Amino acid sequence: MNFHSIRDVAAEFHSADPHLKAMFRNALMNSSTQASFESDGTTYIRTGDIPAMWLRDSSAQMRPFLFFAKTDPEANDMLRRVIARQTKCLILNPYANAFTADYKIWEDKFEVDSLAYPQMLAWQYWKQTGDVSIFTDEFALGMDSAFRTMLIEQDHLGQSSYRFEGLANNGRGNSCAHTGMIWSGFRPSDDECKYPFNIPDQMMAVVALVAMEEIAASIYDDQEKAKRLKLLREQIQAGIQKYGIVDHPEFGKIYAYEVDGEGNSHLMDDPNIPSLLSAPYLGYVSAGDSIYQNTRRFVLSDSNPNFARGQVVTGIGSEHTKHLTLALGGTPESPAYYDENVHDVWPLGIVMQGLTADSEQEKEAMLAFALATDPGDGRLHESLNPNNKMQYTRPDFGWPNALFAEFIMLDFLKVPALPHPELQG
Repeated sequence: MNFHSIRDVAAEFHSADPHLKAMFRNALMNSSTQASFESDGTTYIRTGDIPAMWLRDSSAQMRPFLFFAKTDPEANDMLRRVIARQTKCLILNPYANAFTADYKIWEDKFEVDSLAYPQMLAWQYWKQTGDVSIFTDEFALGMDSAFRTMLIEQDHLGQSSYRFEGLANNGRGNSCAHTGMIWSGFRPSDDECKYPFNIPDQMMAVVALVAMEEIAASIYDDQEKAKRLKLLREQIQAGIQKYGIVDHPEFGKIYAYEVDGEGNSHLMDDPNIPSLLSAPYLGYVSAGDSIYQNTRRFVLSDSNPNFARGQVVTGIGSEHTKHLTLALGGTPESPAYYDENVHDVWPLGIVMQGLTADSEQEKEAMLAFALATDPGDGRLHESLNPNNKMQYTRPDFGWPNALFAEFIMLDFLKVPALPHPELQG
């Protein structure tokens, strides 16, 4: 496929900075290089150098295509095929987060965002194009699979049969109260949760459930299901407000990253999205919301244990790659080498800080940081040593490139933002 509209935007992008021009062009076209068209009529989207398709990553990798879905038939076709494959995956196993091209489970880590992302992609495709043909009987089965799993995991210890080797309590996970929120074994980073109610995941679930409610009511004319989806959404939202907000001595009321409903909370943020920083990007709150602003100040400060300041970049890192030296046995000469005393920074977090910034000065600063992460191949990577851009992880990682392309289109080309479901009511 040629993706003429997308290639035209990439080719016609003008900047006095040739580095920015090259980075944007590479980023905008990156998702098409990760795609393979399968015999069952679907499209498989690799996450990059790992030969698997994550439900989360593939949805994020397709977001730039949504801007062209109405004008570029090939972009439209790609989105439809990806939505169809994600639907099949949700029917096959709603607890798995990643699959191979032949629908084998690559990773069976239950993360709430793996259920929410495909629903949001389908809803945004519909709103961008007006095309309802994606909402097949099979899509309804996939949405039901996601919904049913959310309901079960509201009472994980009482109803769920999900187990994962290595989790506490013989694979069932740590104890927790019933909060109305959805239990999760793993974070959007694929790391194990410290406490099982991941607040960014709950935020995204709230938004996705509004989308699912509208699809149920407007497309499938199932008003009873729409009511049940609304009830679940209200229960999760009430749980966030009751258990997910804490009083910080310096920053005031902020959102915790994880809680257990029993009085314990974990204060941090991670660059993988959904994150606390990304709450307005998800459509959960406005950027000016006072609790979000307090949380944002916390996240972008030394109080966040994942925040790092370096000679090259400053930003949020992740426990997922914090000590990669030990994990990979790297040497100082290898790109994967990290000094275990230096915290990493993720380009995903840098770009998200730019997308959620309320000043042009901060946006420009994050653009400069994003460009500074380039080790010379014209791409954004998973993480890097903030003092040495030549020490990085994941030579090929599609997600940050897709997010960077969206950042440039929204904040520098002034393309209209993608729609979000309305949370009122």
